[in-house]
Amino acid sequence: MIEPYEPRLMREGVISYGVSSYGYDIRIADEFKIFTNVNSTVVDPKHFDPRSLVDFKGDVCVIPPNSFALGRTVEYFRIPRGVLCTCVGKSSYARCGIITNVTPFEPEWEGFATLEISNTTPLPARIYANEGIAQLIFFAADGECETSYADRKGKYQAQTGITLPKL
Repeated sequence: MIEPYEPRLMREGVISYGVSSYGYDIRIADEFKIFTNVNSTVVDPKHFDPRSLVDFKGDVCVIPPNSFALGRTVEYFRIPRGVLCTCVGKSSYARCGIITNVTPFEPEWEGFATLEISNTTPLPARIYANEGIAQLIFFAADGECETSYADRKGKYQAQTGITLPKL
């Protein structure tokens, strides 16, 4: 279900990742798309302008004040048909005004997850690649869903990189 899988919580010298009490702490990869207003476009999920983002690759991503960046997980996921997964931010970042937003991982969705990291502060914020960024919480269903994400041919199925909004 998770590749690579870390069977214990890794914490020494890093923001934790791996198996936690009732979930799994995921990591963010070293590729980012940082939001910029240089082109003064309108943010529109139906017609997203990729020029609004600047590509960055590195161990530390600095998100400008009151802005955000997109990233992807280190881990690749294959969610079983009888499981739903939600994602919440890690407290180490939340206590610094850095919020991670991810939508649920639906039954039979697979891929690298695209993450949105918001810097709600008036100061630049650092994000550390290959360290913990959010926690997944898994819910096992009493039975399998009638229609899975794969059945619906979901538009974000098997995404491999940071994926921008699609219609």
